[in-house]
Amino acid sequence: MGVSVKRIVVTGMGIVSPLGCGVQHVWQSLLAGKSGVTRLSEQLVADIPCKVAGQVPSIDSDPLHGFDPLATIPAKERKKMDRFIEFALVAAREALTQAGWSPASAAEQERTATVIATGIGGFSEIANAVHTTDERGPRRLSPFTIPSFLANLAAGHVSIAHGFRGPIGAPVTACAAGAQAIGDAARMIRSGEADIALCGGAEAAIHRVSLAGFAAARALSSAYSDQPESASRPFDRDRDGFVMGEGAGLIVIESLEYALARGATPLAELVGYGTSADAYHLTAGPEDGNGARRAMEIAIRQAGVTVDEIDHINAHATSTQVGDKGELAAIKTLFGAHPVAITSTKSATGHLLGAAGGIEAIFTIQALRDQVVPPTLNLHHPDEDAAGMNLVALQARPQKMRYALSNGFGFGGVNASLLLKRWQ
Repeated sequence: MGVSVKRIVVTGMGIVSPLGCGVQHVWQSLLAGKSGVTRLSEQLVADIPCKVAGQVPSIDSDPLHGFDPLATIPAKERKKMDRFIEFALVAAREALTQAGWSPASAAEQERTATVIATGIGGFSEIANAVHTTDERGPRRLSPFTIPSFLANLAAGHVSIAHGFRGPIGAPVTACAAGAQAIGDAARMIRSGEADIALCGGAEAAIHRVSLAGFAAARALSSAYSDQPESASRPFDRDRDGFVMGEGAGLIVIESLEYALARGATPLAELVGYGTSADAYHLTAGPEDGNGARRAMEIAIRQAGVTVDEIDHINAHATSTQVGDKGELAAIKTLFGAHPVAITSTKSATGHLLGAAGGIEAIFTIQALRDQVVPPTLNLHHPDEDAAGMNLVALQARPQKMRYALSNGFGFGGVNASLLLKRWQ
């Protein structure tokens, strides 16, 4: 990058996921090959083909690392928000604590951006409101009904809770939203609108209606109901659809100058961001992965490096036949014979939709920090299109890495790719 372009570093990370809460715990679980995909209650999915999902464990089921909203959110406030907002607030606290960021002055507050994406927003609250209206009448709706599910209210609640008065945004670009939130926040810093930002994504859309809708589109896995941990199998020949997940992944990014001036410790550097549109189909990308390739290419070009310098890709790969093939084609076209190490962590978490880009950016940062590529679980028989490609299957692999990509692609033909660099 040119000397006139502000360098952006990551200084904090926070996560709520199907593997539990807390970056270190989740990362170690991922490296150990654990899965957060479980069987859903029969009441929820009795008449739905897909019967598994990546659900965030509660504090009751996992006292050490389960989700405990009351540790962060007053009970009175919880009545005003959908679960995706709760996830964002808990992940935000962890990220901000690690970054050591709590703006004290008005100037600091006004230079702090909040960009938190979601793919769907408060889906459960919308569905519950419809049920209440139909069964009990409109007068029984809470005055907090609308703000409980609005897509921008994760960013809104976090901004209010922490006094962030700078730019605020909420990308709603399906499964690319989390990655785009990080890229958009970086642009705000580079343009001079903010010095520091909390960004990423949050999602909590595991509901009968969403499961039934995705199942109707034949997008969800239905062949592994009795083996939930085997259902999400990106790049595997026997994959039959994605597994829904939920959670939040948020990071703190800031200009390198600002971070060093306040004594923060950089965890990684965000050196490139690329985004593109397929202009092809509502729910499927082109077979050649042209849009995905261009997003990665833009991120690499923005960083001023070459494809041969990229060591690792945390792929978007969701475990669908069409999507995984398109991404493999994009990688093969862009990287040629370069043996970039490819993995999909959705094999362990399921697909967190608008939150995927946030948690997968965290996994990519951790891979660079620890110099180890997490495994793609259930990858026993690689797709024939992956022949000659460097897929990291079944077990984590130690590897020297300097640059790594994190991809996010979504319905509507939206593609996003983040390029991260190891901090040394």
